[in-house]
Order: sequence, then C-alpha cells, then structure tokens
Amino acid sequence: MQLKENKTFKIAQSENYNYIFRKDTGYFLRWGSTEKDDPEYSEYGPEILDIEITTKCNGIPQDDGHSKVCAFCYKANTPDGKNMSFETFKTILTKFPRTLTQIAFGGDSEASSNPDLWKMSEYCRSTGIIPNITVAHISDEVADNLAKYMGAVAVSKYPNKDICYNAVKKLTDRKMSQINIHYMLSEQTYEEAFRTIDDIVSDERLSKLNAVVFLQYKPKGRNVGKFSSVLNPTKYKKLINYADSKGINYGFDSCSALLYLKSIKDSKNFETIQRYAEPCESGLFSAYCNVEGEYTPCSFADGEVGWERGINMLDINDFMQDVWNSDRLITWRKNLLTRKRDCPLFNLTAAEE
Repeated sequence: MQLKENKTFKIAQSENYNYIFRKDTGYFLRWGSTEKDDPEYSEYGPEILDIEITTKCNGIPQDDGHSKVCAFCYKANTPDGKNMSFETFKTILTKFPRTLTQIAFGGDSEASSNPDLWKMSEYCRSTGIIPNITVAHISDEVADNLAKYMGAVAVSKYPNKDICYNAVKKLTDRKMSQINIHYMLSEQTYEEAFRTIDDIVSDERLSKLNAVVFLQYKPKGRNVGKFSSVLNPTKYKKLINYADSKGINYGFDSCSALLYLKSIKDSKNFETIQRYAEPCESGLFSAYCNVEGEYTPCSFADGEVGWERGINMLDINDFMQDVWNSDRLITWRKNLLTRKRDCPLFNLTAAEE
C-alpha cells in the first residue's frame, strides 16, 4: 500500500483497499478493488482511534450551583479518576500505523481534567492526524483551544438544554463548522428528541450547528437499569421522518446503523442512502485504547466478556502483528462479520414487526 499526504489530503492506495481523507472538512471516501467494492476491513490497520485520556469528570452544573455526574455515563467516570500522561499518549500513538486519519479523545464534560489535552492535540496535528472530542459544559478559554486544535467537536445534550446550546454557540461563534449535538437515544429520551429537533429549527444558538447525531443506548456503566434501547424500526423511522420534515442535518453512530437501515428499507432511494450508513466498524476500521493504554475493539467492549483486559499497547513491539492480526482480534473480526456487523456485546438488533 502507498500513503500520500499533504496539508489537506491523506490518500491510501492499494489493490483492494483505498481511501481519500480530507483533513479540513473530515470528508472520507473508502473503496476496494473497484469504486463499487466495499472492503470488509482494513488489512493495513485502523483509520480512526478512540482514545480515553481521562476517567476524571466533575459532571454538569445543576440549578443549586453544584455539579453532578451524569446518570447515563457508560464510563461511570467520577472526579476521582485517572489521567493519561502525554508521554503515554505519544508512545501509544507512535505504535499505530500511518493509516490513522483521526482520533477521538475520550475526555470529561469540561475538557479540563487532563492538562495535557492541548499538548496531545498539537502533537496529533504535527503528525497529520486530526483530533476530535466530545464535551458539554465549556469555558471561553476551552472553547478557544477547541477551535484552535480540533477538527470536529460534539456537544452532549443533557436535561438542561442551555448547557448544550450555549456550548454549541461558543464554538460556532469561533468559526468552527463541524459542531454536532450528541443525543443519547433511549426509550426514556425518545420524546425529548423531537423537541430537540424543533429547537434546532428555532433556537438561534443552533443556527450554525452542523447536525444532531443520535447515539444508540447501550447498557453499560452507570446507566444500567435506568434506560432501555429503542429497537422498533417504525418508532425510529418516525423520528427520522420528523427530522427530514424539518429539513435539519442528522446522523447516527455505527451502533444505530442497522436499525436505521431497517427503518428506511422501503424508501425509494434506499440503495443510495445505505452507502452512508456504516454498521459496527470495531476491529475492522477503528480501534480503542483506554486510559491504562489497553487496546479493545471499542470503548463499549472495554471490560466486557473476552475483553476483561485489553492488549497492553505499552508492551507490544509490532501493532500489526501483536494487535491488528492477533488471534484475539481475528476471532472478534470473524464473529462481527459473520453477524453482518451486528454488535456481539449488546442487543441492538432491530425488533421484528
């Protein structure tokens, strides 16, 4: 495989796996031996790395002035967590192949717990990798740094919508164009999703928002027993149709892709639309490392059956041999592909109607 790169583009070329990545917009196009061929996985290593740089989080400010950790945090982070050092981060990143185009930082709600965040971000940029992050409640100083370093920023939506909407405005006011709202979709948050769509249409603070991204609920961490997944395609389609009727931009995580595709299967332009929906890519095109430097297929796999302990990135010599082509990951990959990329860990399968 050949990799070509300049300030704007990163291009991978081989017989069966190719991609074009545009660093300034996030545009990404992948194909195989022909433009119509879709590779099952990248044999040369992951395209995206999700890396947890802290398990510290103070939560979100409440009406009484105190902060409270979030009920739906699947990482169950608290103020007493741990930070990844810059040295550890750099060591891990240098072990990945150059196929990486972007990383997503797993941080805290305020992007302030790990003091090395901006140093890490600057290092990513120096190596041609675009950093991204999810936040919630941010200061002006943090907003300045996010605008300086990040390619895209997702802002989590909480019951107090002003926290989210104010953060979105801070970032779009700083000329950031790739700003999304992350909305955790569950049976318990379903109705509020429609009101959020209405707000995107009417609230001036969201006038320059890129899109709302619906995240499929998974029972993990602090949220277990408090929420349940939306699995009914008709119910999901109602939400998608509403977003379409309002003319807003929307998206979804790969965990939701199969549900989305089932919900629109009767659409006239289904063949075209399905190209933009990518189901689970863990161990196929993406990777995850936790704050200890342990590799698992994705952040939700961390600590689950078969991945109670990940592969220690600090101990490996050759990522392709010791991780990407290891027996553990080959087994994971084969299972995922056999399941047609339906999550092996959580029940996210669309219910039969």
